[in-house]
Amino acid sequence: MSALPRNVPSSTELHGVRWLRSSYSTGANNCVETALPHSGPWSGLLAVRDSKDTAGPALLFSPESWAGFLAVVRS
Repeated sequence: MSALPRNVPSSTELHGVRWLRSSYSTGANNCVETALPHSGPWSGLLAVRDSKDTAGPALLFSPESWAGFLAVVRS
């Protein structure tokens, strides 16, 4: 079994995704955006990118890893 990818060099490689940001964002481009790729090798992973660099890299997380991250942040 091959390891899951951890990032993509450019978030533009994630074709057909809809990037979302928190409703708490002020629109000043100082936050992160998330997307759920539905096809390709990234299907089922959560992508996260910097809103200031929309063509820059994106980190990829499994649903379990992201849920664990959120649980720690919320506690």
